[in-house]
This record gives sequence, structure tokens and C-alpha cells, in this order.
Amino acid sequence: MAVSTRGPRASRKGDATQARSAHADASLAAMAMPSPQLLEEFGQFFRLLSEPARLQLLCHLKQGPMDVASLMEATGFSQSHISRQLGQLLRAGLVSCERDGVRLIYRADDQLVQDLCALVQNRLRQRLEAQLQHLRAS
Repeated sequence: MAVSTRGPRASRKGDATQARSAHADASLAAMAMPSPQLLEEFGQFFRLLSEPARLQLLCHLKQGPMDVASLMEATGFSQSHISRQLGQLLRAGLVSCERDGVRLIYRADDQLVQDLCALVQNRLRQRLEAQLQHLRAS
């Protein structure tokens, strides 16, 4: 019979670490192969974000709450266009809305909006910096 040089406490700690590692590996494997339904949801979400008008509205709302009139002034979009785009962002949960008298105030206070904007900006910055370095090297 083999004798362990580790004490029982070290063995339990190692087992727990191995269990966490196995769980993380299983989570990654599950994320690597999303279901067709989940892929469809991903596609719908990215289609939602592929509209420049919605992105512009999100960028304005990321700065702070605004009503439709303020968004019209900031973007130059018509009231109906803004309302249509905000409705889609509202249904997706990317903006929230509250009534202030007769005005509807929209906000993009969801952390996801902040994270997505930062992620895309960082990626574009990296790509542009790489292109610039490539041009300088040529």
C-alpha cells in the first residue's frame, strides 16, 4: 500500500482544487459548443447592436439619462426613428425607461452596455495601432 506524504488536509485541498479545475474545464467545454437556439439568440443580440443608430443612442445614454427630445437634438434623428430604436433596446434590456410627468426618461445604466462599449473600443484601438505599426514598418 502506498503511503501519502501529504497530510489529510493537503489532500482535501488538492481534491478541492482539482474539482474546481474540472468544473472550470466543463464550463469552458459547455461554452465552446452553444446550442443552435443559443446561437440564434447570439445572432439576434449582435444584429441589434449592428445598427449604427442604436449604437449612437446607447453612446448618448451611456453619458446619462435623456428624454426623446434631448436625443433628437443630440442625434438629429426623428422622434419616430428614436422611439423605434429605443423600443428595441428596451425589449433587449439594454436601456431602461421611467416616466417623469409627461416625459419618458431613458437610461443605459446596465453594466453590460459599459462593458460592451469598452470591449469594442479597446479592440478597435488595438487593431488601429497594429495597422499603424505595420504602416510605419513598411
